Amino acid sequence: MELQDRKKLAKLMVIQDVSQRELAHLAGWKTHSYLGRLLRGGAKTLNAEPALRIAKALGVGVDDLFLTRVSVNPAHPDMKVRTKKVAA
Repeated sequence: MELQDRKKLAKLMVIQDVSQRELAHLAGWKTHSYLGRLLRGGAKTLNAEPALRIAKALGVGVDDLFLTRVSVNPAHPDMKVRTKKVAA
């Protein structure tokens, strides 16, 4: 998941009166350092589970704060790569 707007996250934290340490704990992290990086813009992505927990703790939908990032890896064994032969 990708954080859409770090300022919006910070604003929601102020409105909900939730500290970095509290929110990091609710997200399931042992320390608040990664949340600090998200808030400062040093990091933009996080796993889905902490994102869901953060949104729930702040009382918003996950899509209000985060974008779902889907990457397609054509080398993945479940993906078939089709090639087309070109006549010479």
